[in-house]
Amino acid sequence: MASPPQASPGYSRTITPHMDSPSPNPDKSPIPPAPPTISPGAPRFPPPNLQQDQIASPSIKNPTMLSPANGVKTGSPISHLSTPPGPPVFTSPVRPAAVPFRTSPATPQPVAFSSGSSLPTSSPLHFSNGSVELQHQLPDTIVESVPDGESPCVLFSAHKVLKPKKLANIPSLGFGVLVSPGRETSAGPQVIQCDPHRCHNCGAYSNLYSNILIGSGQWQCVICRNLNGSEGEYIASSKEELRNYPELSSPLVDFIQTGNKRPSFVPVTDSRSSAPVVLVIDECLDEPHLQHLQSSLHAFVDSVPPTTRIGIILYGRTVSVYDFSEESIASADVIPGGASPTQETLKALIYGTGMYLSPMHASKEIAHLIFSSLRPYKLNVPEASRDRCLGTAVEVALAIIQGPSADMSRGVVKRPGGNSRIIVCAGGPNTYGPGSVPHSCTHPNYPHREKTALKWMERLGREAHQHNTVVDILCAGTCPVRVPILQPLAKASGGVLVLHDDFGEAFGVNLQRASARAAGSHGFLEIRCSDDILVTQVVGPGEEAHIDTQETFKNDISLCIQMLSVEETQCFSISMENKHDIKSDYVYFQFAIQYSNVYQADIARVITIRLPTVDSVSAYLQSVQDEVAAVLIAKRTLLRAKIYSAAIDMRATIDERVKDIALKFGSQVPKSKLYRFPKEISLLPELLFHLRRGPLLGSIVGHEDERSVLRNLFLNASFDLSLRMVAPRCLMHREGGTFEELPAYDLAMQSDTAVVLDHGTDVFIWLGAELAADEGRSAAALAACRTLAEELTELRFPAPRILAFKEGSSQARYFVSRLIPAHKDPPYEQEARFPQLRTLTIDERTKLKSSFIHFDDPSFCEWIRSLKVVPPEPI
Repeated sequence: MASPPQASPGYSRTITPHMDSPSPNPDKSPIPPAPPTISPGAPRFPPPNLQQDQIASPSIKNPTMLSPANGVKTGSPISHLSTPPGPPVFTSPVRPAAVPFRTSPATPQPVAFSSGSSLPTSSPLHFSNGSVELQHQLPDTIVESVPDGESPCVLFSAHKVLKPKKLANIPSLGFGVLVSPGRETSAGPQVIQCDPHRCHNCGAYSNLYSNILIGSGQWQCVICRNLNGSEGEYIASSKEELRNYPELSSPLVDFIQTGNKRPSFVPVTDSRSSAPVVLVIDECLDEPHLQHLQSSLHAFVDSVPPTTRIGIILYGRTVSVYDFSEESIASADVIPGGASPTQETLKALIYGTGMYLSPMHASKEIAHLIFSSLRPYKLNVPEASRDRCLGTAVEVALAIIQGPSADMSRGVVKRPGGNSRIIVCAGGPNTYGPGSVPHSCTHPNYPHREKTALKWMERLGREAHQHNTVVDILCAGTCPVRVPILQPLAKASGGVLVLHDDFGEAFGVNLQRASARAAGSHGFLEIRCSDDILVTQVVGPGEEAHIDTQETFKNDISLCIQMLSVEETQCFSISMENKHDIKSDYVYFQFAIQYSNVYQADIARVITIRLPTVDSVSAYLQSVQDEVAAVLIAKRTLLRAKIYSAAIDMRATIDERVKDIALKFGSQVPKSKLYRFPKEISLLPELLFHLRRGPLLGSIVGHEDERSVLRNLFLNASFDLSLRMVAPRCLMHREGGTFEELPAYDLAMQSDTAVVLDHGTDVFIWLGAELAADEGRSAAALAACRTLAEELTELRFPAPRILAFKEGSSQARYFVSRLIPAHKDPPYEQEARFPQLRTLTIDERTKLKSSFIHFDDPSFCEWIRSLKVVPPEPI
């Protein structure tokens, strides 16, 4: 990869947001895209044109990819409250100095925002069938065209593997991979409508690294080395013919089975017409909250595709199920909320004359009428003490989605395209009926009631998952919602739980994006590795599945994970170790994701990666991807930080980790007790410093509910959202509407500028006091900053809150607390790590220095020196 051109003073990247009218974008259409075009039969595709879904990064070692999170559009239809401008244009592809973040669009976001699970595994067995080693029969150009370790859905912490077990398994750095099973690729995967060829011994799939005997069509498995037949399909007159098979020329292939006997039949039903969305709304809201909620609900109705079936349920002390058969009035059937509904009650509801699910094109006016008819809570009861039967309401919503088919016992199974959705709009805790807890935490029976509620909510979530229904819980307001009680419901169903300050704009955007997320169902992730590699831990939105495949594959040693849903926003963090010293030149990894997509087709996505092995520690460190390694370390750390006291302990763990990496992989300074951090991974310690002091482990977030939601979100978040949550991205506004990317240091707080700070779940816009005093300039800068913030987060879910404030205001503390206090460092270190300072005059430098308030937080350099480690040189 060629080195990027050097920057002008400041080594900054310039970004120009689009302030004019948005360009036409077919992805904005509410009509879902048609499924990929496929062809039946054996000779499936002409030679593919292999293009890696990666672009040159400003940091030479860190490849970047297109990302919805950073404003790059994908094929998924997403609805919005308004139409934001197009993605930012990156006009000056230069490398920033000492900026440990991506400076160009990165991989897409996809998340199930539920708590991650740790899945320890046992050591797989070693298999050898004694077959002779084959020479690779594929042309070298096929394999060489695919760089080792690169795939849009798979990000390894290093692109090489150390051979010595002792060095490879040093836990402070570790080795692992981030897998995004449902990630959309910009060019799209190779799609094949046929049954894949699988190893009869271990179940692995044939792939571009398999050895092929073109005379007999036999292929050798890269995982267990077993020789398998291909029923004559791989028989070829020349090696060039094998290029026509996508699975033998591409690292990522989707095998599709439509479940229909007609050739080339792919159902193109609108996934949202067969998978309804049911809104479950809290009716115990005061006037201000209700007004915001009504605005968000009206905007939601206007944004929903016309074929989407929608249901509306309100809950308080009772459950009100709204009937769409009444055209001119808001009519609802009311069910008691104090206990789970009986079968008789549900039958009377389902088999009655009411219509509780209706396509939006036929019920838009009625939906608007229903939302306009909502009234604020009238009784003089505190918010936290109001009766809310959330559990009963979700049970009723599940029954409506299942419909009469729930009673069928003759083998008739209704299979909707993808997952149905229940979206709960909650303003307070569940305090009435099943799954509820007492109003007050001081209630003498509270611990027992809480334990019972947790079990009941998890059971309800699992029931929803069994019926292919995802439960998303969107909370808002100032009333504590008792997150630990609601979280199991969202987690077990594969949904999300998100907190909002109010029911305003951010809530409305998340309501729309939650309903528009396409989700597959019946998902399983299979992980297979060379016998040298052991999977030690999996963190993500799933649980270990125990599936007996011994009848089909006698020695299948894969680790199988049951996925709660299959969405773009998901990611699994997989930690690995060497079982022993590696002798071979390469190790192989294969990830197979099996699921049913929204078009009712069964998909098997197979990703095969080959990594070279090395003896040299330096060669290994040069291949380490700092950002991926930091995210893997962060997920392993956050898994143990379940409560605040544990988070404090994890900060000390980060300190010990940095010290150990310097000790094991760095070098000692001559005549000193200090160690130099390895220069090959110089970005890593600053990323970990951000993790240590940021909202995930630091003291920025005050309430335990907020901390719990952030943790659960992070453990399952995609690489890009995870990276932004660990380390913020800092962009300074420049004249002419462009933005300069700078390190996230407090030296960016220059009084005559505006700064945008993207921290994943929050985006802050800071206006300097001198700029704010000029009304015209400040208005233009604020508009440009808002536009950029919307562009950067256009497709991010959950949508972050965007806060704007002036220098010196009370809200500015949110911004200042997330920046590294580099003003405490000597001038030469400031200039080395923040080169933009060199462009300031002496007077401007003096004014900047005098604006800082002294506090005890250490700078990055002070922190790393306290660990007896020399600060790494900035790149």
